[in-house]
Amino acid sequence: MSIDLQGKTVFVTGANRGIGKAIVENAVQRGAAKVYAAVRNLDSAKELVDRYGEVIVAIYFDLVDSKSIHDAAMTASDADIVINNAGVLKTSNPLASDAIESLKFEIEANVSGLIRVAQAFAPVLKANGGGALVQLNSVASLKAFADFSTYSASKAASYSITQSLRDSLAEQGTHVVSVHPGPIATDMANSAGLGEIAESPKLVADAIFEAIENKEFHAFPDSMAKQVGAAYDSFAKSVVEASMAEA
Repeated sequence: MSIDLQGKTVFVTGANRGIGKAIVENAVQRGAAKVYAAVRNLDSAKELVDRYGEVIVAIYFDLVDSKSIHDAAMTASDADIVINNAGVLKTSNPLASDAIESLKFEIEANVSGLIRVAQAFAPVLKANGGGALVQLNSVASLKAFADFSTYSASKAASYSITQSLRDSLAEQGTHVVSVHPGPIATDMANSAGLGEIAESPKLVADAIFEAIENKEFHAFPDSMAKQVGAAYDSFAKSVVEASMAEA
């Protein structure tokens, strides 16, 4: 059975800009009854609240702060869909003097943060009938890029955890989606020097909700992502999405 967004409650991390903001707007347009905009600075969600009114609930959230995530899960106890969009990026190659420091920073947010979110919200989703948990990974989780090597490593790890969550949460009826965008027009992409080839954040939001509706595990939103996804498709279906017995 597909998951219809109409009347649902959606929780979105990193909701104040870029992909997160596009996800919030898309959720409202698709008929979500309530969208929690989870941000580190509540004032940064004011534009969304002003535009969409009481449909938007700004809530404090920080990927590296376990208490903030626990408190957010307590507040958003009516969430049907949790989308973990927030993440961090450092531009470090493996030989850079700050490579280990960068990797630790990214692992703490991109990997440990995902685990914190999953642990806090799994009981919420179970209580509300299963719903969906969405993790923003990256094409960099499948293909390493030297100038973003530590980011690629952290996203590869978060993709691995996402695969495990797919299996772990299946029993409670929670559908898990792993999203793998290429360069998207965000502040993060601009700071990484990818602005000229970046595509619209709306592509990511559309891909997320289509994957939720169709109960697909992988989502490849943009041009680069679709190219990678097409090449990866056979392995994904035969190994990643298959049981060990089938593989």
